[in-house]
Amino acid sequence: MLTFVSIPTVALYGPARDSDFVLGATSETSVLVGSVLEVIVALACIGTAVVLYPVVKRQGQTRALGFVSVRILEAACIFIGVASLLTIVALRRQGVGAEAVVTGQMLVAFYDSVFLVSQSLIPAANALLLGTLLYQARLVPRVLPVLGLVGAPLLVVSDLCVLFGLWDRLSPVTAIGALPIAVWEFSLGVYLIVRGFRPSEITAGSAAAGTSVRDVEPVT
Repeated sequence: MLTFVSIPTVALYGPARDSDFVLGATSETSVLVGSVLEVIVALACIGTAVVLYPVVKRQGQTRALGFVSVRILEAACIFIGVASLLTIVALRRQGVGAEAVVTGQMLVAFYDSVFLVSQSLIPAANALLLGTLLYQARLVPRVLPVLGLVGAPLLVVSDLCVLFGLWDRLSPVTAIGALPIAVWEFSLGVYLIVRGFRPSEITAGSAAAGTSVRDVEPVT
């Protein structure tokens, strides 16, 4: 659920896209707030993978490790993107003048490119890895991972269209392409908070034996 706190950054980063932002003509507060929100998202990405790994590894350890790895990669890319925006703020504070305007615009373009990979393309890989694990393990209603499995290719196609310039990253078409993945992640978070994992072969016997899910032997 914490990964959704970055939604306002689309508006918060607006001032950084102005050509005169480096010159100090607009406030930097919203950019700093957006950066903090994205740091929270990056940490939450790692947290979700670490928390789910002990359970989903019993369905498929290789995919579970892949999910953790991809989540860490996503977080790393987010940190890189945030660093590029904080660099713009640093240039602004040093009063570098008009010669840094082009540099600022280059850093914004770099952030957009990193965002396309970190918070758009990589979530599709997350959905495929975690979605197949949860679908096979029946730990949640199957309609939830199906949303992720259907949304993943749609998101990849949308990202490819952005990459080849068919439409903009902030266009309504891009938002529609990302909607199924967003619904999948939000719904999964709500379900796990409210209901938790459903009884399955993976968790069967843990309560009766007085052990945690971590202590149950993997199902083969």
